[in-house]
Amino acid sequence: MNELATAPLSDLILDAQSGFASGAKTEDGIAQIRMNNITLDGSLDMSSIRRVPQNAVSNIDRYLLNDGDILFNATNSPNLVGKTARFVDQGEPFVFSNHFVRLAVNPDRLDSSYLARWLTLQQQRGVFELLCTRWVNQASVRKEDLLSQNIPFPPLAEQKRIAAILDQADALRAKRRAALARLDALVQSVFLEMFGDPVTNPMGWEVGKLEQVGTLERGKSKHRPRNAPELLNGPYPLVQTGDIANAEGGYLTSYSQTYSEIGLKQSRMWKAGVLCITIAANIAETAITTFDACFPDSVVGFIPNSNVRTEYVQRWLSFLKKILEENAPQVAQKNINLQVLRELAIPIPPIQYQEQFVQRIEQIRFMRRSHKQYLQACDNFFFSLQQRAFRGEL
Repeated sequence: MNELATAPLSDLILDAQSGFASGAKTEDGIAQIRMNNITLDGSLDMSSIRRVPQNAVSNIDRYLLNDGDILFNATNSPNLVGKTARFVDQGEPFVFSNHFVRLAVNPDRLDSSYLARWLTLQQQRGVFELLCTRWVNQASVRKEDLLSQNIPFPPLAEQKRIAAILDQADALRAKRRAALARLDALVQSVFLEMFGDPVTNPMGWEVGKLEQVGTLERGKSKHRPRNAPELLNGPYPLVQTGDIANAEGGYLTSYSQTYSEIGLKQSRMWKAGVLCITIAANIAETAITTFDACFPDSVVGFIPNSNVRTEYVQRWLSFLKKILEENAPQVAQKNINLQVLRELAIPIPPIQYQEQFVQRIEQIRFMRRSHKQYLQACDNFFFSLQQRAFRGEL
């Protein structure tokens, strides 16, 4: 093993600058990188871009991003502080929000891709979570503390070699994630091919109300778990809206919280296979449970009658999600009530067609599991590779 020399980050950069805040937005404004545009694995996510007025801040040219600039997410929730990405030219001007510190490296001493990879690894190790100053709902890493971090500092050519190896390994992970995304889109395509647009019902299927094809019932919770800790940390799975919103492939295979015996007494245990539908915060997110579970009153459980399959109802609801969100009233947060779901008009194709749809979904789920297992192996290999890279073992 070759022990790598280190140097403080402050010695290897030309500039470290914080971004600017802007509450205003406009369709013809300048694109601004925000917290949602950087992922935990160090990638840029440009699927949702906010544009701010050109006059949002004086001398806006100071905040223009250049290809190769490093964006360090200095302010976020504690577990997300330190997200980092290397900016790649997008073909139009971009600026960055006050949640970031922009690092411009000295190209004669430090490779920007190498730095981005090293900072991402530190975030994944929890270095910045330990380093940050915390407030009620967020945390921040001071610029001075960031720049005082000692980074392994091999010769520039070696930095570039390490970064290239990591880039190639990461590209394999990206291809596998893209394959998973295509499989998710394939389910929607299969639905449209078999049943047509569920809103316009071009195939003329019989139509009924959702309450006529199954049982809908809200979860039960007399007290919010955060205000009653005695309800938690027992043997009974508690499915929450966030679990449903983050379910992969439409099925819940894990949960983030549990109920105690006391919690179970103020709730209800639903059998595996129930369709969970969120009615608050994340409207009309759905997932089918693969285990017995409780859930709160912000979630509705659906159990089908004999004339519909759960998977069909789930995919049908996914097409209505945007409509339900746009029409949901908002008090403290957007929500819909149980009666709105009961009254929804649902096309009811013959059950044999729905069975064929479920069979095709099962084939896609099998492929998805295979891709997921391969992606996990790629992730494990990549994390090991990062560890070795910055110990001088590559």
